[in-house]
Amino acid sequence: MNHLPMKSVFVAARNLLRSLLLAAVIFLSISSLRAHEGMWIPSTLQQLVIGDMQAAGLRLTAEQIYSINQSSLKDAIVHFGGGCTAEVLSDQGLILTNHHCGYSQIQSHSSVEQDYLKDGFWAMSKGAELPNPGLSATFVKRIEDVSESMLEAAGDLEGEQREIALGRRAATLIQEATQDNHYKAEIKPFFFGNAFYLIITEVFPDVRLVGAPPSSIGKFGGDTDNWEWPRHTGDFALFRIYAGKDNLPAAYSEENIPYTPEHSLPINMSGLKPGDFTMVFGFPGRTDQYLVSDAVAYVLEEANPMRKAMREASLGVIDRAMGQSDTLRIKYAAKQSRIANAHKKWIGQSQGLEQYNALEKKKAFEREFRELAAKSDVHEADLPDQLAKLYQDYADHSLSRDFLIEFYYYGPEVLRYASSFQKFVEGYDKLSEEGELKTEKEKLKQSVESHFKNYDIRVDRDILAAQAPIVVERCPEILRPEILTEMLQKHKGDAEAMARSFFARSVFADKDALINLFKKADKKIIKSIESDPAYLTALQILSKWQEKGAPEYRRFSEAEEQLMGRYVKAMMELFPDRIYWPDANSTLRITYGAMEGSEPRDGVEYLPYTTLDGVIRKYQPGHRDFDLPKRLIDLHREGDYGPYHTDGELRVCFLGSNHTTGGNSGSPALDADGYLVGLNFDRTWESTMSDIMFNPEICRNIMVDIKYVLFIVDKFANAGHLIAEMDLRYPEAGSELHEVREKVGSSEVLIPTSVKP
Repeated sequence: MNHLPMKSVFVAARNLLRSLLLAAVIFLSISSLRAHEGMWIPSTLQQLVIGDMQAAGLRLTAEQIYSINQSSLKDAIVHFGGGCTAEVLSDQGLILTNHHCGYSQIQSHSSVEQDYLKDGFWAMSKGAELPNPGLSATFVKRIEDVSESMLEAAGDLEGEQREIALGRRAATLIQEATQDNHYKAEIKPFFFGNAFYLIITEVFPDVRLVGAPPSSIGKFGGDTDNWEWPRHTGDFALFRIYAGKDNLPAAYSEENIPYTPEHSLPINMSGLKPGDFTMVFGFPGRTDQYLVSDAVAYVLEEANPMRKAMREASLGVIDRAMGQSDTLRIKYAAKQSRIANAHKKWIGQSQGLEQYNALEKKKAFEREFRELAAKSDVHEADLPDQLAKLYQDYADHSLSRDFLIEFYYYGPEVLRYASSFQKFVEGYDKLSEEGELKTEKEKLKQSVESHFKNYDIRVDRDILAAQAPIVVERCPEILRPEILTEMLQKHKGDAEAMARSFFARSVFADKDALINLFKKADKKIIKSIESDPAYLTALQILSKWQEKGAPEYRRFSEAEEQLMGRYVKAMMELFPDRIYWPDANSTLRITYGAMEGSEPRDGVEYLPYTTLDGVIRKYQPGHRDFDLPKRLIDLHREGDYGPYHTDGELRVCFLGSNHTTGGNSGSPALDADGYLVGLNFDRTWESTMSDIMFNPEICRNIMVDIKYVLFIVDKFANAGHLIAEMDLRYPEAGSELHEVREKVGSSEVLIPTSVKP
């Protein structure tokens, strides 16, 4: 193999990458079926895909979408809490996201007496808006390609030395970018370390709940309809960003004022037609489109079946409990939603990959790769085989990590809570020497109340009983806690008896016992905790992972990154007619397509939108997933849709051929002029495979129609004062700018109408 200086390699690779992407765009425009794949970095639109986007119907320039010199669409896009997306709707900092993205905040403000999950919440004045400690709203100020600097620092280094060099250079670049300003910054790798981007952000920590529909609207269809089509869910919630009097980020204070944004999204009141251009702008979480066949086989044969089994075990317990009382329903609402969402997704992902024959398609591509690479003097033909061996060698470590997530982080809460006492127990002497013991002990005392607020010992005990046999039987020895194995054996495999004994002996399952424990001398507290089964189990899991699992998994990740970097680079050079875009990594992206349905299976057709008529047809009084508020039923019976209908119909949700994933929840769906037309919240079940392999014929994202959102806010909730903040427009191609007055709620709103924002 020929070797070149690293900087020369980078320059050549960068130029090649750009030329290949441009070639791919030309190829894209030839094949409309492939035109919707990809999640594009907005700062690269001008060089890469803006021409194809405009050919597909976009009427904006790249500068109007992403600019650092003037207000642009990117200035209305918010990273909501780090896991979802939101968008700015008004010049008073009003933002829109999904109901499920704000679910934990809605739940945290709810009680049996004030059940905002069941009844909804609407602040009728800014003074009634509810603060949410820990929730932030982040704007991207600038995205800068720093690949040349980063790769120069890495040189020819490999493994840990390369990571250290990259880390040092990243720290320098971040310091330069954030010096003498209030911005934050991070550097993210793309294409497995073949490129790096510096992302400058502005983070607002004061975000308040403004409005949320009842769950019978915001979660209509529940787990039954999750990842399904047709969909009839009003999955939205409204929040507001607050800032200091200088309009800069500030911690929560009653003195803060609504944030004045650089851009807010106009709203299209005309509605879309099937085939109309759409784009989704947001923060997709993670995709793995370049995985080799052995990695896909691991997902299908090991990871997804294990995850499915673990989550079905806990969901069976939680679902039964939530049906027993309102108290348990409120306590476990957010937890159940988090667990159930991924569970059903993994089932659909596996089915989609198997139906689309993804494994064989990957293997066929790898055979083709080997043949072409063998004829090259530059590329390694055995890269797929090197990766296959890597996945095989580290299979137990990958499975152990997946078990760590499913059992420790999503399983019995008693384990995570018990482990929070580790610093006090193991670091007692150090805390005493440094004068921090009293502070640490007080923090733990205060944690008791907050932990038990949303905790039920019976539910947690039954989750342990349901999951422990799976852990003992299927978890690799690298992570498997001996205490569970021993206790199950002692109780002759009776998991319920084991769990009862486990919890009866644990102080962390009993609020009163824990409060009383703090009344004892410190040494007695420590002695009691050190023999506690929950504490011992948590420590066994964590210590095993830290001592055996994590170091090996880190080596695996570093080797995977290095091999995948070479593999993807070789792929781009050997197959220049394919589409190449960087995997999602929670950075700001654009994806585009059209409003369109699909035919995912023989004899099955997905129409492009649903209406309120379909909501009413699904209505089942008293049903957990399909009950409805009387107010909505009455509005439908009266046909009182206000200005929010489209050709006489009140549309609820619509499909698009936009390539989305987790993290795109809450992302704005925009039309050809950058007007807001919908709110992304889901994919069809078959489409969940798109995290690994995109199928343009069947992959569709699901969006709430923005006019349904406005209808619920105005006609259902009588919160027309919120509509009055928004910029409502009736764009019609070829029309001149004119004004329309609409009766919205109790206010008469002036609505400018134009083609361009």
